[in-house]
Amino acid sequence: MFFNKLTHSGYPGYQGLIPGLALALAITSAPALAHDPVFGIGPHVLFKQGVEFAADIESRQAGDNKEQALVLQTTYGITGDWAAGINLPYDFKQTENDSSSGNGDVSVFTKYRFWRKDSLGLQESGAVFIKVITDTAADNKTPALGKGTTDTILGLTYGYEGRKWYRWASARYRFNGTNDTSGIRVDRGDMIRIDFVGGIRPTPTGYLEPDTVWLLELNGEFGQRAEVGGVALADTGGTAWFLSPGIFWTKRNFAIKAGVQVPIYQNLGGNQQNADYRAKLIFEWHL
Repeated sequence: MFFNKLTHSGYPGYQGLIPGLALALAITSAPALAHDPVFGIGPHVLFKQGVEFAADIESRQAGDNKEQALVLQTTYGITGDWAAGINLPYDFKQTENDSSSGNGDVSVFTKYRFWRKDSLGLQESGAVFIKVITDTAADNKTPALGKGTTDTILGLTYGYEGRKWYRWASARYRFNGTNDTSGIRVDRGDMIRIDFVGGIRPTPTGYLEPDTVWLLELNGEFGQRAEVGGVALADTGGTAWFLSPGIFWTKRNFAIKAGVQVPIYQNLGGNQQNADYRAKLIFEWHL
């Protein structure tokens, strides 16, 4: 939503006792294990017919450009391995010369966990992710909030979630559409995102106790330049890396996630303003 028009399973016998205990531990500790990163994506999905409500508060600044968003999200567990949901954003944007606010682009998403391996106090899993970002912000009569196209994100993610240590890796490809709302066809340029995340739970806790996991993410972005008639636009595209400390705090079925992205390398095309920071605060409630 922060892109502009251009860049934007009987009783076990003795031999089955250990696997059975491992699976039981994984199940009973599922709420504590069911973590995802703050800025990257993880393979976590809801249980069958489970519902998650979330509210995200997002903020970023790049020079004179400031952006904030409040995003309401609902996710439903279709099966134990497949979930889908919708994001409803309200955006605020401010530049040196102008400011605007209104409903942002609604997006729908789905995640399917195709692989899961449980062992004693540990769960590994992999998932695929699809998100479609509609072109609905333009209906607000505030064109600065819209991008003029429908975009699609495809992602692949792996997660290692233990009683003490966590790690995730993910890759996402964003297919940005072609904007022609001004009478000029602008191929906005696709983007690749790569995330590597580590986490630690300093003190293992039980299900009824508050639980804290500290996170450190490395987030990379690789944007292609936008083009008009096959000619690349100078002030578009580029590469950026962020180091992002964060925290995940849970108590039973309620969770709070927070993190800050700090730029460590930026090589953007043309005269684009470098990012100063990005921040996110997320409240989650599982039913």
